Amino acid sequence: MFTRDNSEKQGHGVKNSIADQAVMSKHKSSPSKSGFIAIIGAPNVGKSTLLNQLLGQKIAITSEKPQTTRHRILGVAHLPGAQMIFLDTPGIHRAKKSLNVRMVDTAMKVLGDVDLVVFITDAAAPDKGSDEIILKALKKRNLPVILAVNKVDLVNKETLLPLMEEWNEAYPFRAIVPISALERVQIDELIKEMVDALPEGPMYYPEEIVTDMPERFIAAEMIREKVFRLTGEEVPYGVAVTVESFKERPGKKLIDIQATIHVERDSQKPIIIGKKGKMLKRIGEQAREEIEQMVGCKVFLKLWVRVQEKWTRDPKAIKRFGY
Repeated sequence: MFTRDNSEKQGHGVKNSIADQAVMSKHKSSPSKSGFIAIIGAPNVGKSTLLNQLLGQKIAITSEKPQTTRHRILGVAHLPGAQMIFLDTPGIHRAKKSLNVRMVDTAMKVLGDVDLVVFITDAAAPDKGSDEIILKALKKRNLPVILAVNKVDLVNKETLLPLMEEWNEAYPFRAIVPISALERVQIDELIKEMVDALPEGPMYYPEEIVTDMPERFIAAEMIREKVFRLTGEEVPYGVAVTVESFKERPGKKLIDIQATIHVERDSQKPIIIGKKGKMLKRIGEQAREEIEQMVGCKVFLKLWVRVQEKWTRDPKAIKRFGY
């Protein structure tokens, strides 16, 4: 279940704000274990895929292209005797563009707010440069860290075992768990390790809450995901999506959504629209289907495309688009 008109707080300070809400909540039952867990890693290692698997439903967008995630996404998993609050983060890498610097900064700030870190690395195609940046950041903090070696379905044991030994020597991880987030291999073992590492604590969120992100935000992300999946080259990285209107029609189980796809170059606009509007129609149809699954009713989705020149390099535009 998604909550409408909920808090849109992002970045650092998440833990305290949720704790304050919990004190005022009528839902005061306390599981034996609870805590905040950062999911961090290089771009395209499967962080959002893992989050969706852990929650049992989709709240974070995914694609084969790196740097799909731009925001801190919060998800809540409710287990018997435990509540895990996950913070999915943008991929950490050596950033140069203003937008990418903001994304990495968002991921790093989350480390100051959590009880546990799940560090994901790619067994099939390790990003050693980004992994080294993450290790340096972790060494500055006294946090328990579980290493999830993802995409083990794509490598053989002869490759995996030396890799895990190398990681074991690189950092004093609480546990190292080989997984496949996509195929759900060893996910239950990873959950067990996370629950064991969490402190005793209260129930921060009532059981019906899966995320603090409003449906309006997730709808915009689902539209952006379709741009990532359906267009090529550098087009997706120059795209932002804003939802201008998100309204229920009185007396009908129908939601009207009007959204704008912003691109940073004139040449990108016809690519998004496509010949005779076919690409924009495909983006809209696929996004609408997923949004309908989320909200549980019919959706009328209207999309526009607008050029915002070089917005990924403009700090004011980046902030205006919510990054």
